[in-house]
This record gives sequence, structure tokens and C-alpha cells, in this order.
Amino acid sequence: MSTPSADDSRGTGTGTERDAGAEGGAGVEGLSGHLPDSPAARLQALFEGHRLTPTQRRIAHSMVRRAAEVPFLSSVELAELAGVSQPSVTRFAVALGFDGYPALRKHLREVAPAEQSAEPGSYNEYQQAVEAEIENLKHLAEVLADPRPVQRAGRLLAASRPLPVLGLRAAASQAYGFAYFAAKVHPDVRLLHEGGTMIHDRIDAAVRAGATTLLCFALPRHPREVVDTLAYAKSAGLTVVTVADSAFAPVAKVSDLLLPAAVGTGLAFDTVCAPMLLGRVLLEAMCDDLPDAQARLEEFDTRAAARGLFVE
Repeated sequence: MSTPSADDSRGTGTGTERDAGAEGGAGVEGLSGHLPDSPAARLQALFEGHRLTPTQRRIAHSMVRRAAEVPFLSSVELAELAGVSQPSVTRFAVALGFDGYPALRKHLREVAPAEQSAEPGSYNEYQQAVEAEIENLKHLAEVLADPRPVQRAGRLLAASRPLPVLGLRAAASQAYGFAYFAAKVHPDVRLLHEGGTMIHDRIDAAVRAGATTLLCFALPRHPREVVDTLAYAKSAGLTVVTVADSAFAPVAKVSDLLLPAAVGTGLAFDTVCAPMLLGRVLLEAMCDDLPDAQARLEEFDTRAAARGLFVE
């Protein structure tokens, strides 16, 4: 069904499914394993099953986002793209089981051939930011070719009464937007968009009231408090569904179901069209599992018209 419409600095990358054993964290289900055959999907498959350091995850982010170009990049160019040192790229290749970066690049040219993308030389920096967001949305469309993870998330969100929705700092607006629309169809949505010592109290209260799932929006830069809060939510018995910029994000190890949507990093502050759209997709999936969602929307429209709430 359809629903009616109503600060921090850069992050990197996109991703799909985090390996169950990475960094010793609990397993997390994501969108990998069902991706269409694409350069990004083949790269993602290469990274799965490896224990990567934060710097190596940053390199992996960048490679997935620029999958068409990676087989043509030197180690120096990849290091510049990821914002790391050239030796870090070499160590990354070794961590994947290759003798060095040349062997990794040779492998990429064999398993993920792609034509080198044309240089957008006629675009200014603002247009380039828009083009990058378009690419992020295209990648999200590829990921959503398998709707099962989102459908599972929708069922979890619909069944949780109440439904806590967490988003701090840069992700607060995403959480607020989701909670605003979700409250039109879900009987009890609780927005957690301010941190501090009381956030654990609010999670405890939600659990006592019957909550079974927490939805989190997590965007770069990832506040430590978000990771700590999700760990606390899991210890309290909640299933954690997270929308994050990457399957390699720090929140992956404290999420049960992670849904990735890349952010744009071409401007001074990240652009988040893909995470916002994924949030709306989750709303749609949740509505599909709320049998009275349509009736609630119609009731809202009737009351809004009676109050003259909107200018026609």
C-alpha cells in the first residue's frame, strides 16, 4: 500500500551484509547473497568472510561505491579515494588472501570486468554531487531487487508495540521523518532522537510496554553513543533493525538486520537521499503488515479535512 507524504561530516560507502564473525560480533542479516550480478555485488562477495579492521572496511566501502573503476586504479589512487595510506591498501589486499595489491587488481579485472566510467568533466561540483546521489539510488534499486530483507523488517516493525525509533545527531532527521509518518498507521511509535543518560530508561520503558523491535537510523560520523545504545537494546531483548550507510558501519556488530543505503560524500556535509528513500520503503513494508493501516490513513484524512489542516 502507499502512504501519503506529509552535522556531522563525511562518511563513506555502501555495503550489504556483514559477516557473522567479523570483529567477534553477533551475526547480522542484511541484503547480500541475493544481489543481482553486478561489479558491486561481486566485490561485496569478495569481502564477506574476512575479518577487516576499520581502515580496511573504509577501503572496502570505497571499492564497492566505485566498483566500475576499481579494477583500473593503482594502489596509490585507491588509497587517495579511500583516504588511507598506500601501505594500508597493500595490507588490505593481503588480508583478503592475495600476495599484494597487484594480485588483487588482477583478480578484480578477471571476476568483475567493467568499462572505466567516463570522466564527468563537464559537471561542476554541485552537479557531481547530484550524479553521485543518483548512483547511490541506482545501487539501492539493485539491492532492493530482493525484497525479502525489507519485508522481514516491515513485519518486525509492525509487530512491535510500541515501536522505538532511534536516530542521533546526523541521523536524527531520518528517525524523525520515519516516526512522523509511521505514527499515522502504527498505534505507538516512540522517537528516540536525543541522547544522554535517559535513553536507556526510555528503552526500558518501551520493553516493559511490550516492544520487541527497535529501528535505528545510523549515519556517519557514527556516534559512540549509538553503538552503546544498540548494544543495550539488544541486551534488553529487542531485535535491532538498522538503516546504515554501509554494511561495514560500526553499528553492524550490534544489529540483527542491517539494511544499507550509501551516503554522498562530495559536499562539505553528507547527502542522504538513499537512506531517506530506504526509510520510506520500510514504511511501505510496515504498512503491508498492519491490517488497519489504510483505515487509519482514511480516518486521518477525514479529520484533517474537517479541521482544515492543509491548504488545498
